[in-house]
Amino acid sequence: MRSIWNGAISFGLVSIPIKLVNATESRSVSFRQIHTEDGGRVRYKKVCELDGEEVPQAEIGKAYEDADGTMIPITDEDLAALPLPTAKTIEIVAFVPAGQIDPLQMDAAYYLSANGVPAAKPYTLLREALKRSDRVALAKYALRGRERLGMLRVVDDVIAMHGLLWPDEIRAPEGVAPETPVTVREAELDLADALMATLGEVDISTLHDDYRTAVEEMIAAKAAGGEGVAPPAPGEETGGGRVIDLMAALENSVRAAREARGEDAVVTELKPTKKTAAKKATAKKATAKKTAAGSATEKGATEKGATGKGATAKKTTAKKATAKKATAKKTAAKKTVARKRTA
Repeated sequence: MRSIWNGAISFGLVSIPIKLVNATESRSVSFRQIHTEDGGRVRYKKVCELDGEEVPQAEIGKAYEDADGTMIPITDEDLAALPLPTAKTIEIVAFVPAGQIDPLQMDAAYYLSANGVPAAKPYTLLREALKRSDRVALAKYALRGRERLGMLRVVDDVIAMHGLLWPDEIRAPEGVAPETPVTVREAELDLADALMATLGEVDISTLHDDYRTAVEEMIAAKAAGGEGVAPPAPGEETGGGRVIDLMAALENSVRAAREARGEDAVVTELKPTKKTAAKKATAKKATAKKTAAGSATEKGATEKGATGKGATAKKTTAKKATAKKATAKKTAAKKTVARKRTA
């Protein structure tokens, strides 16, 4: 594979000469623009807006368009004078868990190849260190005239680098989520889980572009003097329609998926999934605990009330006994006084 950039990985004080190779390629069928009257190729010309003349590549430069439309010329010398330490270096700045990288930041992918025999040892060292740490490396690098952010990870026995968008290049998903509050029922979730389970997993290497295949077959048919392919019959189009009955759509989806897998297509009453069952069990336990706690509280209150009544009764009895003794003492004292006076 042809390299598109030569430089080095900066790993602390370790420098690893490498070559950058594209890890992906576009397989989409490309078309040319033609003049439909005679089939002639239509090409683009670079024309100056001021004099209307076509401009050769050697006379084309760069400029920044200001807010008022003014063009500010920028030369290669201006750009070369800017500080760009990563012009020939992929500078590793940190090692982080792979899950910390938001997939929204993923951009182009590259393979990093050791450039020369001496680079094999430090290249292998970095590769094995990444494997053992179960982390990825965040790095800065420069490509096509600007500094970029990248992520290094191990693919088989090769270090791969994914270009990343800078964090401030990711737009916030404002106004994207449904504005109207929606409630999803457990039965609908159970059907969705059943559909996910029925579709199951797939070997991603077996997936292919059906549309591209159809385009290639159509081109081959026309090249052989044919009329291409017949348009789809009415009613074959799928997707784009409004789902009226969500439950019916889910049931039909489960049925179709099971038929495609050669399984029983009958959608019977679904057993709750493990997650649903766990949620229900947790809710049941919580309810039982609340009920038990309520009963205990009521029982405690009843016992407390009973104890309070008993204590009150005891206090009342004690007061009556004390009052009775006091009355008896007073009566005895009066009799004694009376006897003394008589004597």
